[in-house]
Amino acid sequence: MHYSIRHLTKFLYSEPVSESMMETRMHPRSDQNQRCLTFHLSVSPRCRVFSYRDHLANNVHHFDIPGMHPQLVIVAESLVEAQPSGHMPSFLAPDAWTELDAMVEKGDYWEMLLPSEFAQPTGALEALATQLDVRRRDDPLMVLHHLNQQIYEYFDYKPKSTKVDSSIDLALETRAGVCQDFAHIMIALIRSKLRIPCRYVSGYLYHGLADHDRSLHSATHAWIEVLLPQLGWVGFDPTNWLVAGERHIRTAIGRDYADVPPTRGMFRGHAASELTVAVRVTPSQPSAGLDHELPVPEDWSILVEKATQLPEQLPPPTRQQQMAQQQQVRKTISLRELEI
Repeated sequence: MHYSIRHLTKFLYSEPVSESMMETRMHPRSDQNQRCLTFHLSVSPRCRVFSYRDHLANNVHHFDIPGMHPQLVIVAESLVEAQPSGHMPSFLAPDAWTELDAMVEKGDYWEMLLPSEFAQPTGALEALATQLDVRRRDDPLMVLHHLNQQIYEYFDYKPKSTKVDSSIDLALETRAGVCQDFAHIMIALIRSKLRIPCRYVSGYLYHGLADHDRSLHSATHAWIEVLLPQLGWVGFDPTNWLVAGERHIRTAIGRDYADVPPTRGMFRGHAASELTVAVRVTPSQPSAGLDHELPVPEDWSILVEKATQLPEQLPPPTRQQQMAQQQQVRKTISLRELEI
């Protein structure tokens, strides 16, 4: 299956700002059962965009806009080929726990076993673990299938009920949250109670007409992956009670959301910022390219049109411009995109 993805992000400032520095993680990965065939990132105001891969092979783009500007628009367009996942059994062999421990002992998985910024044990998490009876029993896969279902049934999906920097305790206390919260809670339970390497996945979910997903079709998505013997990294989506498959498109992996926000940056100036995001994932054909149009708010139309026509790169700044930029004092304000 091929998917065409268009991800629009707009930061509108209450007053013009004099500089913006930003990095994005919107470029789909090419690994496991998916391959990114094309990717294009447009930015307005126009600037030179650089890229690199981090230590987990996530594709990261970054840029600096030094001039005065009242808004920042980022347009990421991708064409991804996704293959169906192999058959997923309901359980593993009787010695699966022993085999898993041997895998962990021989490998370098400590980063995905230790608590992280948004996925760490709390009193409320301990209480939930007791209530759901989260412990090593049966075999690892059976326990994970059950836990995936339990989190889906225990929590209500309520957009805007938590914030991007909310701890898991808020969702635990209200029994409501968004996909980011459910992923963090499941990761924290698996690491602390089951002692299995577990990681956070940021990406997109295609919503077909016959699919009954709780998550919104117009936003990014998040789920988890767990290391299992014989199967490798297996994805679980507690928001929708799914095993991650062909509809799940992966852009980045990390310990939790703090490692892989779609946008992260700073600006220099005294202004408030308003964030608007629009995402669309549609079935496509390789020859169709990126011709699908994504409806956007009326006030975006002119700016987005200009952004998509910009050249991908501009000449690098001169040495004098670089030195002048480095000598300026920047006021840093976090700009993180909320995943739901």
